[in-house]
Amino acid sequence: MDIQSDFNNSLEVIESAYGNGGFAVDIVAYKRLTGGQDIATAQALFMANQAGIQLKHVRIRLHNASATLESGALYFMKGNIKIDAKAGGSGGWSGIAKGLASKVLANETFFRPLYSGTGEIYLEPSFSHFITVKLKEKQALIVEKGMFFCSEGSVSVSVELNKNISAGALGGEGWFQTKVIGPGVCVLASPVPSSEILCYELANETLQVDGNFALMRTEGVHFSVKKSTRSLLGTVASGEGLLQTFEGSGLVWIAPTQSVYSQIASLNKNSDLADHQGGSNTATSFMVK
Repeated sequence: MDIQSDFNNSLEVIESAYGNGGFAVDIVAYKRLTGGQDIATAQALFMANQAGIQLKHVRIRLHNASATLESGALYFMKGNIKIDAKAGGSGGWSGIAKGLASKVLANETFFRPLYSGTGEIYLEPSFSHFITVKLKEKQALIVEKGMFFCSEGSVSVSVELNKNISAGALGGEGWFQTKVIGPGVCVLASPVPSSEILCYELANETLQVDGNFALMRTEGVHFSVKKSTRSLLGTVASGEGLLQTFEGSGLVWIAPTQSVYSQIASLNKNSDLADHQGGSNTATSFMVK
């Protein structure tokens, strides 16, 4: 029995991206999960398979290249690869400063290990969605906190201050967000599949969003929070309150369906809590975080 062949046949490549030199990354998914050994697990797997929910790995392929990983993301690896667990994903006091800023200011990881060499790296399995972005030299992308998952070693990861007072206090993201700077490929964890992400290109224009579902933007786009109308009476009459506002020229990615999934997850949590408090031991729902 060829176990290795069976494993490879159970996977499919959803997306691939190639960086500079010997860096490549694949989003691979299990075609179908069949490992249930009890009724409750089998029910959950059946629902996942029927709904098209796939368990995924991010697979990194290195050939004399390097990759920066979110701390704790490694699952297994093979090859001649060394790990350099320096603060912030880079060396020296600069790396330590970046790591401290990310940890204290943006509630991000302090250590982002750098993996260098030749081989293959699998990141931990997840039902999450992933998107890949290839950044040009010095091109910067500001992303929602917690989205960074891994990147080519040449990508710099730091924090971005929301300089606008309303954005920091009322924007839903806090005062700091994550900033990635190219060149190189970056893999981000997304709350929705890529097919449900809308990318707007602004040409000295304004985009306003009622909610916290803007995922990322290019550096040239200014972010603030504004009232939906100029007057308080107008705001009350329109039924809208504060709007996330993006102005200038550049790209903004939004996830219109994100709030729907959040509401469904909240309903599932409340249902599970009610079942637990009522003494029920029946699996009534399957929730993927």
